[in-house]
Amino acid sequence: MRFELVVWHEEKPIPRERAARLRRRFAEGTDAAAHPAVGAFVAALSALFPEVAVEEHPGHAVVTMEPEVADAVSIQAWALARKHGLVCYDPVRDLVHNLEPVGVHPGMQLRTGDGMIIIDPDLGLVHDALATLSPQNPFLALVNFGKHFLQVSPIGDGYELEYKDSVAGRMQRTMIADLEELRRCFAEYAAGDHAFLARHAWQVV
Repeated sequence: MRFELVVWHEEKPIPRERAARLRRRFAEGTDAAAHPAVGAFVAALSALFPEVAVEEHPGHAVVTMEPEVADAVSIQAWALARKHGLVCYDPVRDLVHNLEPVGVHPGMQLRTGDGMIIIDPDLGLVHDALATLSPQNPFLALVNFGKHFLQVSPIGDGYELEYKDSVAGRMQRTMIADLEELRRCFAEYAAGDHAFLARHAWQVV
């Protein structure tokens, strides 16, 4: 299976349902409004990966990758899309990478078990990505290197949630029963609110 990313400009964040509809329209020959950032994105990505197919249009670009390079190319494509002010849609995961809103920790990374590494992820992406946890995507973490991180893995009918305070060298673990509470925990963490620590019973590991 070949992997694909689609990038274009939006004035404000969009839901993944709209991103999926636009991607289908692009495939049918419709273009987004022309934007100079598209060409800048294509030039930058092509300089890094000249062997990767990048289809450029005035209003959008499509990056097509072979499986063996998909992770490495995608990580750079997501970063370059953000740098150039573009939305990036991942149709394989059905996730859209918007520019905002982001968390309060500059440089925070979203890492997943299926290969995503996103610096300063938008909070909508974190919300949607949590629903993709599965045997094929066995963990998701928000990481603030040298400070702390929050990581989750699906366990049975629930989720094992781990929080590490890297400064104190303390790791804690708890179980979360449902996805909405899990999303609440990650939203609080990204916002710098540690209320989730008081709301659950934690075991030091």
